[in-house]
Amino acid sequence: MHFTKKTVLEKRSNFIKKLQSKKLLRFPGAYNPLCAKLIAEIGFDGVYISGGVMSNDLGLPDIGLTSLEQVSYRASQITRVTDLPTIVDADTGFDSCAKTISTFEDKGLAGCHIEDQIPEKRCGHLDNKELISKEEMIKKIKQSVEARKDKNFLIIVRTDANTVEGIDKTLDRIKAYEDAGADMIFPEAMKNENEFEKVRKVSKCYLLANMTEFGKSKLLDKSQLENLGYNLVIYPVTTQRLAMQNVENGLKSIFKDGHQNNILDKMQTRKRLYELVEYEKYNTPGKKITDFSTEGHE
Repeated sequence: MHFTKKTVLEKRSNFIKKLQSKKLLRFPGAYNPLCAKLIAEIGFDGVYISGGVMSNDLGLPDIGLTSLEQVSYRASQITRVTDLPTIVDADTGFDSCAKTISTFEDKGLAGCHIEDQIPEKRCGHLDNKELISKEEMIKKIKQSVEARKDKNFLIIVRTDANTVEGIDKTLDRIKAYEDAGADMIFPEAMKNENEFEKVRKVSKCYLLANMTEFGKSKLLDKSQLENLGYNLVIYPVTTQRLAMQNVENGLKSIFKDGHQNNILDKMQTRKRLYELVEYEKYNTPGKKITDFSTEGHE
């Protein structure tokens, strides 16, 4: 029970309408459902679920070790807590692109992206990536399109070719992927405005920009991306980085000082947490155990 109002079909159709407005949509990454609720409350356009974040959350590197079952289960938990559209990283499509699309569609996602790396993939901002052939990727895209039941479920195709084959071959791949049926193109590891612009000039599709920190791409702001003609921006690992840095600093403080009194101002309060999980909406009239108010809590 999360007090959401929109059906899955409504979330997807509203997402497509927003994309058609040609305004830049902003999708921060959510590393858990509570984070997704915060993204919605602040007013962002949607939620992104990163495969790298999912791997990191399990204490693993982002090298294709997670399964469709693991990712889809966590994605379903995150997408159901808000009325925002949620898109998810499907890595290389797992064992079957058709099964992957069907699974994420059934779990209520608004879309997913698959990439053209080999199954033993690497983080998109690391060197020494290996790609499958353009022809192999075209087959994956066609399988994905054929498997889709709801035309508004977005099939996003990511290419990692820029750091492997260069920008010219990246552009060739993008045109071929669009011809194969991609709804949106995700050009990974673009270095600067010039490369982002080159993609826009050849692409007829919606475009996704990845603004991940400490990577190969220059961090561009909302206005710059809008002027370049991009439709959606993700901040995939930002919330996890913020959380883990603060957790690390807090734990070090407790270890050193023997108490947490010096870091209370770094914490979300009990009152704020209860507001975010909408505690009071779970009250049942006449039932004392559910009679709860956030008043009186700090």
